[in-house]
Amino acid sequence: MAKKRKGRAINGVLLLDKPYDMSSNNALQRVKHIYFAQKAGHTGALDPLATGMLPICLGEGTKFSQFLLDTDKTYQVTAKLGVRTTTSDADGEVVSEKPVDVSAEQLAIAIDSFRGTTQQIPSMYSALKYQGQPLYKYAREGIEVPRESRDITVFRLDLLRFEGDEVDLDIHVSKGTYIRTIIDDLGELLGCGAHVAQLRRSAVGNYPTERMVTMAELEALLEQAQAEDVQPSVYLDPLLLPMTTACDGIPVVFVDDMSANFLRHGNPVQCSNGPSDGLVQVFIGDDVDTGEFIGVGEIDDDGLVAPKRITVVN
Repeated sequence: MAKKRKGRAINGVLLLDKPYDMSSNNALQRVKHIYFAQKAGHTGALDPLATGMLPICLGEGTKFSQFLLDTDKTYQVTAKLGVRTTTSDADGEVVSEKPVDVSAEQLAIAIDSFRGTTQQIPSMYSALKYQGQPLYKYAREGIEVPRESRDITVFRLDLLRFEGDEVDLDIHVSKGTYIRTIIDDLGELLGCGAHVAQLRRSAVGNYPTERMVTMAELEALLEQAQAEDVQPSVYLDPLLLPMTTACDGIPVVFVDDMSANFLRHGNPVQCSNGPSDGLVQVFIGDDVDTGEFIGVGEIDDDGLVAPKRITVVN
């Protein structure tokens, strides 16, 4: 007999405005505790020194977190010129210090070289794995391991401020892009070195920034519910966005109850309105607004919808 999970079977996505100097996992665990949720997972870690949007999936929403890992993101970053560090951010040890003699024109030319699709070698202080271990574990032991370069796309890179040895940038990038690496590479290109002094993630995909909530706001709502002797869900649950928001941009198909049951038992089903290939969101019914979202399928070689990430009926 399966062990019953502790907590509520609450499903959805919370847009947390992660505070400074808190790990993404710590933030995740605090949100899970506040919501008393059975399951929770984040959608791509932010460094402790970074703030901003950290979508946290609760319950069945954790099945769709991968799709948010694969989406584009937007950051505001302050680069400190003249100082290069081991981690390419303010938490690292200083590797070199050089005078800053950079003109606005030189900076503009350097920044332009990062726009568009280029190749990037991930930092040793990243969570990418090599032989089953995160790269940062090797880095902390002073071990350098081979990393393959990969394509990244900088959709937009705007210079917001250049004063002395500080540069503020607004940058919209594809999945898997390391801002620390961009800043380190920028510093090397300018000949003076650089590191990330401040970093804020302002957007993940198309999620509305106005729906972000801080940890302090969540804790205040929890205290308010306890003071009023009402269930915390009264104040907390309206902050959640639907699970479907993690699948933004994936085509939608509709099935009937019988086909949904087949999908939930691991069987592919026919669907007349689906694309010829790729992933699809699956709804019971004939309308997104009134239908029931049951997960994500994939069109197989026979043109059927095969289950990929299907929700469980509570």
